[in-house]
Order: sequence, then C-alpha cells, then structure tokens
Amino acid sequence: MLLQLWAGPGPAKANTTVVIAEGSSLTSAANELEKNGVIRSARFFTILSRVFGGGAPIKAGEYRFLAHSSQSDVLALLQGGKTLQRQIMVPEGMPSVMVYDLLMKAPGLTGEVQVPPEGTILPDTYAYNRGETRQAVLDRMQKAMVNYLAKAWQSRKPGLAIDNPRDALILASIIEKETGIATERRMVAAVYSNRLKRNMKLEADPTTIYPVTHGRPLGRRILQSELHAQNGYNTYAMLGLPQGPITNPGRASIDAALDPAPSNAIFFVADGSGGSVFADTYEQHDANVQKWRALRRARGEIP
Repeated sequence: MLLQLWAGPGPAKANTTVVIAEGSSLTSAANELEKNGVIRSARFFTILSRVFGGGAPIKAGEYRFLAHSSQSDVLALLQGGKTLQRQIMVPEGMPSVMVYDLLMKAPGLTGEVQVPPEGTILPDTYAYNRGETRQAVLDRMQKAMVNYLAKAWQSRKPGLAIDNPRDALILASIIEKETGIATERRMVAAVYSNRLKRNMKLEADPTTIYPVTHGRPLGRRILQSELHAQNGYNTYAMLGLPQGPITNPGRASIDAALDPAPSNAIFFVADGSGGSVFADTYEQHDANVQKWRALRRARGEIP
C-alpha cells in the first residue's frame, strides 16, 4: 500500500513550476510542493521520502514537475538537482546594447550589468537558472567569445590582411552586418581583405551607421554628413578598419574573416534577389550597380 502511494500518480493536473528556496529542509520543500498541488500531503511525502528516498539531500532551485508526477519522481528530481533551465538566445549580429536589453528583461535573473563592450559576446543560446545573476550569464557569454576567437585564430589561413585577433573580430563584425547569407560571407571577407591589402577605404555602410545608433536599426537612409563624419568608425572617411567591432559576430563570420574566399573582388552590390554580386574592377561594379538601379526603378522603389 505504501509503495503504491509512493509510486502512484500525483495530483497535479498540469505541468507545475515550483521554486525550492536555498537552505530549504525536506519538510519546508514538501510544504511548498503541497501548496502548489504537486503532492497531496506534505506530511506523508516527508515520511515516505525518509522510508524510500535513500537519504540523499534535496537541492534548491526552480523545478518543473510534469503532470501527475509520482512522489518518487518528485523526490528524485529534487535530489538530482535537475532544475528548470531558462534560456537567452543571442542571434548572430546582435549589438551589445540589445544583448543588454535581453539580460535586463530575462525573467528570474538578478542584479545589474553594464552594456558590455561591442564584440565581446559570442552569439549563441545560453541556459541559466532562476536567481542567477545577470553578470554570471554575461561572463559566460564573454568567455565563450574569448575561447572561440582564440581557437579560430590558431586555425587561420596564411596571408591574411589582418595580423591580430582583435582586428579579426572587427573585420568579422563588418562581415556579419554586410550579409546574412552563409555562402557569401567568405566573399565579403575577400572584398574587405583585398581592400585592406590595397590600402583602399573599406567604405562599409554599417561602420558609418554604428556611431549613430550603436547597433540599433537606423530606420532611414545615411546622411551625407554621416558619410563624411570623422569618428573612428566611418570607413568612408578613413583608411583601415574602424577602431572597434560594430556588432557581436557569430562563429561563421569569424571563420570567414580568417579564411576569405580566393578572389580578387573589391566591390559588391545587391543583386535584387537578396544576395550580392561581386566585381574585380570598377567597370564591372558600375555595370552591376546600373542593373541594380534599373531593377529598383522597375519595382517603383526609386524614380
């Protein structure tokens, strides 16, 4: 009879989340479980746990109990410490100001953080527990970037236009903002690498926008005054890479920066289908630009 009570279905009609506070005893945890409808009786749960539970301590945290979990399953979950893990997803190319927004809005996190330096976060999905600090989650995000960049740098291809990991990160951030198409990343990397090697201005629109919005969408066309602005980022008005990353690049863009396509291309423009067309000479590029403008006129996007 007791074993049937211990292993039989519990009263919860739906999956139920319960927080077991730090330092909780088995008795106080049982009271919390009864209050949330996971078990029928805290008193009987405590007694049966001592008879059948093996004596291992329970662990604090946020738990999700499945509907009709048996008392045996409930205790096993508490003793195993299999707490509910929440997640924060940082997409490739998300700027640090928006990562900060994610951290501040994430339910269950505690404490404050500052906006992290641009380019220090590796885009990925990060699990966290309720009650964890925002700084602890941010530290994991930044450690992941340090580790991946170091590993990628060790596997870099010879003959690059960049000679240190930070410049690789800056270049990768430009690649990330210039294309979302996986097959184009190495070609975009080739264009900017070739320009660096030829001492040409990069003339990358995202670097012009970054000082204006710090990574948030611009929502309008770039102004002529912004194209001429001297600010350490605008690559229309300066030679070389900007002074820092302009977003948090993902693994693929870092890899592309360290392994550009074997190409002589130094220009690219939209092809009208969501991708880009690349050119080795200004004459080729000008022809591609004219095709793009003609297509936009046909669509009624420009006069």
